[in-house]
Amino acid sequence: MGAIKISGAGKIYPDKTRALEDVSIEINDGEFVVLVGPSGCGKTTLLRMVAGLEDITEGEISIADKIVNEVAPKDRDIAMVFQNYALYPHMSVYDNMAFSLKLRKLPKDEIDKKVKEAAKTLEIDELLERKPKALSGGQRQRVAMGRAIVRSPQAFLMDEPLSNLDAKLRVQMRAELGQLHAQLETTTLYVTHDQVEAMTMGDRVAVIRKGVLQQIDTPKEIYLYPKNIFVAGFIGSPSMNFVYGTPTKTGKNTNIKFGDNIIKVSDAPEALNNFEGKEIVVGIRPEAFEDSVYANEKEFSEQVSIEVSLLEQLGSDTYIHFYKDIKPVQTEAIEEILADDGEDISVLGNETKFIARINPNSTVEEGQKINLALDPTKLHYFDPDSGLAIT
Repeated sequence: MGAIKISGAGKIYPDKTRALEDVSIEINDGEFVVLVGPSGCGKTTLLRMVAGLEDITEGEISIADKIVNEVAPKDRDIAMVFQNYALYPHMSVYDNMAFSLKLRKLPKDEIDKKVKEAAKTLEIDELLERKPKALSGGQRQRVAMGRAIVRSPQAFLMDEPLSNLDAKLRVQMRAELGQLHAQLETTTLYVTHDQVEAMTMGDRVAVIRKGVLQQIDTPKEIYLYPKNIFVAGFIGSPSMNFVYGTPTKTGKNTNIKFGDNIIKVSDAPEALNNFEGKEIVVGIRPEAFEDSVYANEKEFSEQVSIEVSLLEQLGSDTYIHFYKDIKPVQTEAIEEILADDGEDISVLGNETKFIARINPNSTVEEGQKINLALDPTKLHYFDPDSGLAIT
């Protein structure tokens, strides 16, 4: 029914600026796929190409097995939900939701039935007579969703619909959108800049960088098996730690040396043998560390000696910040991730900064020298030249 197929899609503007290059994604009927990436990566451009609001320079896009390259937006049987809600201020909630159905000249009783059913689903049936100015941000977003739902489209296209909401309401609306999708089972293509949003909502997540699709997979697979440094650093909060390291083979094990630390790894990928004695990039998620007092020694079998620079106690988690006297990893991908956070490579300084997520019951203090336990099975390895994962 509402499957979307994007085949080799590209976008080049008249001034020769390339926004997208050879993007291919198949979205199954009823699937929720999230496009995520830094500002200016091309994710919204791709969504607009699917909607028909941007011309397709290269490739093909089909909706429900029909090629739509030359089909007008109104004839693509899709419904869009925008960042700014785009509600008519002079109309009631009911009339906003009914507007597109009236344009299609549907019978009044059918319009009434569709609007009231959608309003009940979204729990806004008591707001139908209000004007948008009398609604909260969350209620306006529900009305925008309702306006899309009444059309019973082949697919929903959503462009950062939660970005104007405050943090608490965003969490609530994320859950509501997830429940709504489970109920309606309508194909959904969703754009966000927020990787937490992407990971919690998508059946699959597509990471885009500079107009090129980096990886598409389930949230769990992308988190556990990132294909390159960019995906590894962009997905996850706090971000993955990166450090230069050198692998050497000792019998069946591989030793990874970074700074004054040597980590013994028993299950290193075979491809790492090609980098023996060479400098690679090692990725360490914050949760790969643990306070030695609380660590399971079988799991967290290695130790790293550190001095606690900063302690963040969040109740359910405790984060430790520490530094190692090792030159920081500087690659184009890391520079781009920093830029997306409003920083530049200079913030890295001359040392490598780490963040560790440890047991919230830990009694460590700022300035204290401790041994952090490390799970060597959770290390990631990357080629510093190509940025690709070594697997």
